[in-house]
Amino acid sequence: MISHAPKIAGYVAAAILVLFPLVYSAGNYDFVMHLWITAFYYAILASSWALLAGYGGQFSFAHLAFMAMGAYGAGILDNYVFLTSLPTGTCTEFGIFGTNIVLLPPSGTGDAGACLTAARATWPEGATVNRFPLLLQIAFGAIVGGGAGWLIGTLVLRLRAAYLALFTVGLSEILRAVLSAEIWLTRGQAGMPMSPLFPDGITILGTSYGPAAKLPAYYVMLALFFATLALLLWVARSRIGLFLRSLREDEDAAEALGVDTVKWKRAVFVLTAAIAATAGAVQGHYVGLITPNTIVLLQMSLVIAMAVIGGLENVVAAAIGAILISFALEFLRTDFTILGFEVDMTTWRLVFFGLLLMLTLRFLRNGVIQGALMWIERRGVGAETVAKRRAVEEAK
Repeated sequence: MISHAPKIAGYVAAAILVLFPLVYSAGNYDFVMHLWITAFYYAILASSWALLAGYGGQFSFAHLAFMAMGAYGAGILDNYVFLTSLPTGTCTEFGIFGTNIVLLPPSGTGDAGACLTAARATWPEGATVNRFPLLLQIAFGAIVGGGAGWLIGTLVLRLRAAYLALFTVGLSEILRAVLSAEIWLTRGQAGMPMSPLFPDGITILGTSYGPAAKLPAYYVMLALFFATLALLLWVARSRIGLFLRSLREDEDAAEALGVDTVKWKRAVFVLTAAIAATAGAVQGHYVGLITPNTIVLLQMSLVIAMAVIGGLENVVAAAIGAILISFALEFLRTDFTILGFEVDMTTWRLVFFGLLLMLTLRFLRNGVIQGALMWIERRGVGAETVAKRRAVEEAK
């Protein structure tokens, strides 16, 4: 009988993650909360990429490019679109549903809101100026990422394996160059500032938290992580998951058997790109800044390695792998001494990480976490099968 231990452990782990910030009270609270938030962010990226590559067989290096599109999409609305109760008379603006929407001119590192500032000086007391709603910013970022995923999914319909990988590497590098060069809109390498997730703070269970508090951001990213896993698991276990696996195993054979390969290739790109874009928008608001350096090839390689070490064909294993590696890379920053020689872990931690990746690819191609989960789930199945066969033979 297949064990239900992994499912039970999953529910227990989810409960622990929900309660952890409420019971943890060490002096490094903010630092630990930041590590968890970052780990959830990478877990979302790794698990969604596992669906794209592990299930759909689409080995793409553009996942962080979609993340950046979502973050910059939200950032553009955050910096250049405002809602006012009165017309400015000088800015580009239009009214809708009784609200005045002001579009500020992009000005790079200059003062984009000069016209709005001048108008506010003439307004009566009580007039309001608000940023574009944060949820709509995140939704817009997801739409931008999903739209880009549809476009890329269409362009790569006939590309496979190395050709698809090279195409997406080129796309990612082109996007990074554009984001760095178009200073008038993105502010280039200086980065685009983004408002906090809760600019006015928030009250939880009677306790007030400021804009920079870690606990509200923790729960936002945790909720996004749980929602992502639930969606990915539903897709993986549905007929859609079967269609995606058929793309991975033999696209030509799947098409011959009636699978609409064009439809499902586009669909998996749209879904995973929208998830990455949503994570990017939320992470951008949490950090408060988004820069082109977030999509360098090294960062994409890190996400891929997290998914591979965790388990490329299991979205939960990929997520667990991402969380464990996020913490491991941080803890390996501590230098230590061996036989009088000081080891600088700033460099060597990446060596250990690379060694783990090599060993995984050589001996555990299904991933370290996936192998452990399979062992727990199927523990005792072999002995049970032998016992049943022996009982049948004895009955004869």
